[in-house]
Amino acid sequence: MSFPAPPFDHELSEILNVQQIHDDPDITHEEVTIPGPGGDVILSILRSKSSTKDKNNPGLYLIHGGGMVMGNRFYLITAMFPFIKELGAVLVSVEYRLAPENPAPAAVQDCYAGLQWTFENAARLGIDASKVIVTGGSAGGGLSAGVALLSRDRKAPPLFAQMLLYPMIDDRCTSVSSQQFPDEGIWTDKTNKAAWDHYLGAGVRGTDKVNIYDAPARAKDLSNLPPTFIEVGASEPFRDEDVAFAMKLWEHGIPTELHVWPGAWHAYDILAPNSDIGRISTETRMRWIKRVLSAPKTS
Repeated sequence: MSFPAPPFDHELSEILNVQQIHDDPDITHEEVTIPGPGGDVILSILRSKSSTKDKNNPGLYLIHGGGMVMGNRFYLITAMFPFIKELGAVLVSVEYRLAPENPAPAAVQDCYAGLQWTFENAARLGIDASKVIVTGGSAGGGLSAGVALLSRDRKAPPLFAQMLLYPMIDDRCTSVSSQQFPDEGIWTDKTNKAAWDHYLGAGVRGTDKVNIYDAPARAKDLSNLPPTFIEVGASEPFRDEDVAFAMKLWEHGIPTELHVWPGAWHAYDILAPNSDIGRISTETRMRWIKRVLSAPKTS
């Protein structure tokens, strides 16, 4: 007989997550608090002790997942350690306000504020401002896509690339894949609709009141966006919306790499990192980042 475990205290959970970062002797960790649109925004900055101290390191701007209703900036951050250590990348992870206490557009605004601070402080951080990649999984992937659109439309410093891992991008929830997984998997059509309702507010999901920064699948114009990597499982609700987003990026001439992993459910790489698909997908992301970082600049 099994018994459900009581949840961790929020403050103690934060301490536990920080301790996990310190468990790697090659990773250094710095905390920064900046002013945001709705109060302070906390950023965690991670780098490898063996990385160069000059200003030519790539930057990874990480936005955590959790359906925009849970999680924090330490959420699964250890999955980014290989990129920090192997690429010498400086990682900045943002703590954004969560719904339902802070509905849209709180999350995307906080994420945008943190990204702009990263650009403004790139030299101090040792980041090459021309090589900043925004990335995130699930809600973090959707917020990454939203931030990329917001940066484009506000004519902010251009992003080098975006790596969207099974992104949550369409509030309408009408695709075939949404209907195929109403109850199965760790993220279902029912939980997806509930999360969107919390983030957008009651009665807003699926209406014309939703903008492209909160639900990037709504965007009709995907021109002038950075090179993009998208991956998703074939056996999860986000499959069709993510494939459609990749197709629309191709239509607008954006270099885009899409992977649909057969039989994979949502966040397969997190709960089953040592599975064949988990290992292959992680290796595929690394290869893609290396390729885009080494590609010659075009005029």
